[in-house]
Amino acid sequence: MSPPSRRLQTKPVITCLKTFLISYSLIFWFTGVILLAVGVWGKVSLEAYFSLASEESTNAPYVLIGTGAIIVIFGLFGCFATCRGSPWMLKLYAMFLTLVFLAELVAGVSGFIFRHEIKAKLGFAYQNAVTTYNSTDSSSRSSAAVDTIQRSLFCCGVNNYTDWGDTTYFKENGVPASCCKDSTNCSREILKDLKKAGTEVYRVGCFAQVTHVMESNLGIIAGISFGIAFFQLIGIFLSCCLSRYITNNQYEMV
Repeated sequence: MSPPSRRLQTKPVITCLKTFLISYSLIFWFTGVILLAVGVWGKVSLEAYFSLASEESTNAPYVLIGTGAIIVIFGLFGCFATCRGSPWMLKLYAMFLTLVFLAELVAGVSGFIFRHEIKAKLGFAYQNAVTTYNSTDSSSRSSAAVDTIQRSLFCCGVNNYTDWGDTTYFKENGVPASCCKDSTNCSREILKDLKKAGTEVYRVGCFAQVTHVMESNLGIIAGISFGIAFFQLIGIFLSCCLSRYITNNQYEMV
């Protein structure tokens, strides 16, 4: 057993480490809440963009929601382990933080490396969605996505509204009503004439609008992810240090 004087010197260090680690765990818990919020926001706001690249709904928002929920749970676990002063709990907490750090780092780097490929794939998917557009088919996720994007971003077509002139849908129905600035001014006759439609529909193409929105939001998400990832290093350091001090000095919180 360590001499009393050494134990008295160690206790303030352990108390200080506990204070920092509890503060860190609370902040870590809050980042989990942020990820949960981002996941829910992504599911509500970006579903139309994600669905363009796949016939099935994307799992990306659910991954964020799940990750956020796990972080919230382990953030509370970190607070409990710190208050309890359990070395094995602190080591488990450090292991979890390490896994989170590696996962977020890999995800952030992969997103940065493949961002141009993602953009190109999205452009091809949007072009295909316009070509195969059919607003009368309620089961078509891509058509619904195109309508949502055109209404929410005030745009029309891939590069501009004239892209609709080459589609099968235009020959039968004209430009989609989702392109209209004011639906009351968009009669079927106007929508079937590109020249007349040009004064009543959005003239800006959707691809530039979509990529701008995606890149802006992905940049924010990537920045948050990198910030949270490197933030884990602090928790790993504090957890390992506190576990070592408690183990070496047989310290137990009463």
